[in-house]
Amino acid sequence: MAEALSPADALEEALETTTRYRSLWGDAARRFSRNRTAMLGLAVILVLAAMAVAAPLIERHDPSFQEYSALQQSPSGKYWLGTDLLGRDQWSRLVHGARISLSVGFLTQAVALAIGMAVGLAAGLGGRSIDNLMMRLTDVAYAFPDILMLILLLSVFGPNFIMIFVAIGLVSWPTLARLIRGQILSLQERDYVLAARAMGATRIRILFTHLMPNTLGPVTVAVVFGIPFAIFAEAALAFIGLGLQPPTPSWGRLVTDGFSAIRSSPHLVLFSSLAIAITMMAFTFIGDGLRDALDPRGR
Repeated sequence: MAEALSPADALEEALETTTRYRSLWGDAARRFSRNRTAMLGLAVILVLAAMAVAAPLIERHDPSFQEYSALQQSPSGKYWLGTDLLGRDQWSRLVHGARISLSVGFLTQAVALAIGMAVGLAAGLGGRSIDNLMMRLTDVAYAFPDILMLILLLSVFGPNFIMIFVAIGLVSWPTLARLIRGQILSLQERDYVLAARAMGATRIRILFTHLMPNTLGPVTVAVVFGIPFAIFAEAALAFIGLGLQPPTPSWGRLVTDGFSAIRSSPHLVLFSSLAIAITMMAFTFIGDGLRDALDPRGR
């Protein structure tokens, strides 16, 4: 028979458990910082974000100014990345495009997370009937092709900045909804949740104290992986004529504008395509690092 703990020993053990729980995110941060590829991805994103914020300070020329005496020039000392078909400075348009593309990536995931969180929590906490209703709604959203939904929404409401990130968010939420629902259903069977319920904790207290904090790890990883998808989706929409309209310089718009002259002036497509590819790779590195850092089996 196990020896009963004295009140002092029980208090000390509880404090140690609380300390270990509170240090989980600290441990994850330390593991993430030791992941070289993840830190490289984070450094790249920080540099791109700094460029986007400081775009008016580091631009060489007005990104909308058309210099007709310098049409389709190759990279030079005056135009670092050359000029496009209308004589606009590609470097200035690239750094201003970072604002648009990164904003679309983050805002899209904010929309997807808001919808996915609402649907996932309702399904996980609402009982069998509400769960069935929410999951059937999610199945319908999954069954509808993403690109077709995007084309339909943007054709009806117009391809403006707000509608683009809202539309991409509306096709991105089902994955988050299913993830959150699965996490909630799993966590509700954990011993500490059952103990809290037995001690009379309200559903709201259990939700905000035990359930939602423990879903943050997988949800954070899913959101980070969703950002490059949103950036690529915006570029794809621009390529088929449903992206931001000229003269707004998103990276997708730069690729689209330069594609007609790709043989004679490949630099018009090269640098903007590299920006998209590097950004997507950096977010993928960060997502992989977060997944490894937050994996409980790695502790």
